[in-house]
Amino acid sequence: MRTLIAAALMLVPAAAGAQVAPPQEQPRTLSVSAVGTVEMEPEQGVVLLAVESEATTAQEAAAANAQRMAQLMAALRQAGVADRQVRTTSYELRPEYSREPRGQEPPRITSYRAINMVQVTVDTVARMGGIIDRAISSGANRVANIHFQLRDPQAAHVEALAVAMRNARRQAEAIAAAAGERLGPPMSINTGGYSPAPPPMPYGRAEMAAMDVATPVEGGTLTVTAHVNVVYRLPD
Repeated sequence: MRTLIAAALMLVPAAAGAQVAPPQEQPRTLSVSAVGTVEMEPEQGVVLLAVESEATTAQEAAAANAQRMAQLMAALRQAGVADRQVRTTSYELRPEYSREPRGQEPPRITSYRAINMVQVTVDTVARMGGIIDRAISSGANRVANIHFQLRDPQAAHVEALAVAMRNARRQAEAIAAAAGERLGPPMSINTGGYSPAPPPMPYGRAEMAAMDVATPVEGGTLTVTAHVNVVYRLPD
């Protein structure tokens, strides 16, 4: 018993001398959001073509559509468009009904319509007009929409990110200087995605097979935008 009491007394000074560490203070920070944009000329064009055929029976509509579609594909190949650049996006065979009022009788089927839609990627914007005209003269009777794109959109995104980071640093330095602070290194960086190009624009119906001049198509420029959120440390 005396041995246990002595051991307990020996532990008291050690416990009394222990100190609890104060909670670590959070670093002072400055958060900014910035946007970076780059303007680039489009390198490719994408056109959505449709072949529509109407006949008395479904079989006749489908057969007529298949024949016109084969003519279109042959014309695209002759124009230098590879098969891998053509993708079927939809195929539809539907009945067409009479729009005349028939009292209590159900609508009457008057014909059948077959619609085959393909997306064609053209390697250069300069060839878009010629490809559209060739498609129209070879069986396509509707141009649903066109849009433009880059061959490597990720490279443009990286460039836009670099611009966004420079803008973020410039903005943070201005804020810190106005507040009488020094700007430290970034503690965290978050990206908020990017927009590579505007959405496809409608081009309307195509009934221009007899045109002597190629359809004018202008690609303009594409704006690639990137967003960053950066947290900088403010030195003590």
